[in-house]
Amino acid sequence: MVQVLLTALVVVALAGVAYTVAAARVVKQYERGVVLRFGRLRNDVRGPGFTMVLPGVDRLRKVNMQIVTMPVPAQDGITRDNVTVRVDAVIYFKVVDASSAIVEVEDYRFAVSQMAQTSLRSIIGKSDLDDLLSNREKLNQGLELMIDSPAVGWGVQIDRVEIKDVSLPETMKRSMARQAEADRERRARVINADAELQASKKLSQAAAEMSSQPAALQLRLLQTVVAVAAEKNSTLVLPFPVELLRFLERAQQPTTPEGVESPPQVPKAPAGTAPPVDSAEPVEPVQPAESAEAASSSTSPSPGPARTAPAPKQAPAAASPRPRPAPTGSKPLARH
Repeated sequence: MVQVLLTALVVVALAGVAYTVAAARVVKQYERGVVLRFGRLRNDVRGPGFTMVLPGVDRLRKVNMQIVTMPVPAQDGITRDNVTVRVDAVIYFKVVDASSAIVEVEDYRFAVSQMAQTSLRSIIGKSDLDDLLSNREKLNQGLELMIDSPAVGWGVQIDRVEIKDVSLPETMKRSMARQAEADRERRARVINADAELQASKKLSQAAAEMSSQPAALQLRLLQTVVAVAAEKNSTLVLPFPVELLRFLERAQQPTTPEGVESPPQVPKAPAGTAPPVDSAEPVEPVQPAESAEAASSSTSPSPGPARTAPAPKQAPAAASPRPRPAPTGSKPLARH
């Protein structure tokens, strides 16, 4: 009898141990347990630690509550300014409602991945290339909002979305490199021009200061010679002051005594043209040589009664710009 009782107790103990092993569950700290009894959701979500379920009746599904890092595959798209790009991203999310993550969606990881890819292609088509390259914070916020809107009903919270890389065609890279080079060159020229302006102002101030003290210019010249001669070379560059050249130029110019006016320079008339006529001086007509001889003979006393024929009347000579020279062999006309 005692043996039968001991056997029964052993059987019951073994059955209890088997039941305990079958019903015992351990939920980790970062997990939550969702119990489905005969396929129906239980309202109580099992927390971390040891828990029991009915073997064959309850089914416990564990949900990870940690933040999940999921890479989004690179997506090809055309931006709003018609540039072909390839963009990839990474998404950070976590489950905040374990029951909704099990019941509302079949596989919340796959659903979030597909939603992220679709939203990324949509963002590429709505943005310009400059926004993808420089204004990523705004794009990340828009992408996070697009993914988070449907994920709320799945019990998933989108923590962060980041665009990792934007791949451009080689032609576009070369064009952007030329643009950046041109911009750098423009900035360099502006800086150089500004430096020249400042240097010119300082040099004008130095020139004004040296003009008041002529010895300063000579000292500066000697300093320049010393600076050039400090280099170990066989060529010596000696600056020549411009003031000395101006002094020599003034010394070569002809000077006139004070109080004596130099005669006015009469411009020469070009070849083939008559010289200008001065209307202030009267021009005396010139008589021919025959008339001059006749006049001289009429004034001299004649030896005999012979009568000389009167000289023919000559027409007055036309006014000429200057007196014509007498012919060769004629006597000059005496003026009384």
